[in-house]
Amino acid sequence: MQASLRLLAHRKFLPLFVTQFLGAFNDNLFKTAMILFATYEVFGDPQQESNFNALATGLFILPFFLLSALSGQLADNMDKARIIRMVKLAEIFIMLVGATGLLVSGAYPMVGVALMLGAVFAMGIHSTFFGPIKYAVLPQHLEQEHVLGGTGLVEAGTYVAILAGTIVAGWISPVAAAGVVLGVAIIGYLSGRMVPPAPRLGPPVVLDFNPFRASWRLISATMHIRRLFLAIMSISFFWMIATVLIIIFPPMVKNDFTATKEVASMFLAIFSIGVAVGSVAINRLLQGHVSARYAPISVVIMAAFVWFFQFASAGWMPAPDGVLYSVPDFLAAPHSWRILLALFGIAVFGGMFVVPLYAFLTTTVSKDQTARTVAANNVVNSGAMVFGALVIIGATGAGLSSRHALLIVCGMCFVSAFMAMRLQRACDREAGSLPARGRRAG
Repeated sequence: MQASLRLLAHRKFLPLFVTQFLGAFNDNLFKTAMILFATYEVFGDPQQESNFNALATGLFILPFFLLSALSGQLADNMDKARIIRMVKLAEIFIMLVGATGLLVSGAYPMVGVALMLGAVFAMGIHSTFFGPIKYAVLPQHLEQEHVLGGTGLVEAGTYVAILAGTIVAGWISPVAAAGVVLGVAIIGYLSGRMVPPAPRLGPPVVLDFNPFRASWRLISATMHIRRLFLAIMSISFFWMIATVLIIIFPPMVKNDFTATKEVASMFLAIFSIGVAVGSVAINRLLQGHVSARYAPISVVIMAAFVWFFQFASAGWMPAPDGVLYSVPDFLAAPHSWRILLALFGIAVFGGMFVVPLYAFLTTTVSKDQTARTVAANNVVNSGAMVFGALVIIGATGAGLSSRHALLIVCGMCFVSAFMAMRLQRACDREAGSLPARGRRAG
């Protein structure tokens, strides 16, 4: 762990880490502030709340599906540091729109919601073009033995940033949030300008601006490789699970646990802490080796904690009518520790599951193809996440409660475990056919 943390002093790693951290903080602060405002101030029906959260999630994810192929091509064809500067400059203007939505949301709720949803969609575009770079630049700036540690730090830092953004969103007003997101966007642009150059390594890439054709070609060029297909499918099922959980949590806190938005913020914060802990812990277990050996058991344990969370929530004693538990009241309630322990366990083992798979994607292809590989992963991930959002819309429309929807999540975990098990077997077979010095990459 200490070796990984020393990367924070690396002049080629620190600016990227800070830029990614600030972007994740800003993105999550804005989205959480919007969702909590809509859940607690605009809508008064659990189905409407879940549908709104699903809509916001879908709008954020849609650009990943449409533009990931182009973003991957650009990242492998241009200096990645130049793209970072461009997207961080765009973030300032996006947050101007989002801040305006937050400012007018009190007087004109629906106008504010419309502006905020527009900003969420634009932030999806921003993240689509930044996403491939934050992983693809690591093998270019770091030595092979440091890539897993760097990936784990980026992932852990992302979830610590999500934690910070979530906590802040739950405790400040929309007016204060508007000022914060704009200020952080400016600081993120300045840190992005300090990322060292990462020029194109391979031959020039002919850009295809047709999103559907480019996406199909990108996926076809990647998914026929068995180990990449299994890694991408495993990651996609994980993000489907994460999407369902993120959509479920705010309405569940309000309606099942009868608690305030600060408690909802606490739930999301604990989830973020858990993923960060899992991201660092798995690097410690693997000792820098890129491997999926712990992925199957990690996601099976995650499924057990999801079931435990559902079981513990079934016996929860709601607050009296017209009253919502505050954070102290929630913590003082009998068996609240079970809820928080289950939530933390879900997140820790989720982080342990997904981080090695991202490192696997960026270290098993040549450096001039890493961005396109990550972009192909993003296309498939976005499709899985949209499917997860549609599952929740369909489930709530059919009358299924958020608590019972957690049982669907358990099933998804076992599918992820099956995919990860097949991936590890494929890597073991491949390693068995390679010279001894090449086996460590499996």
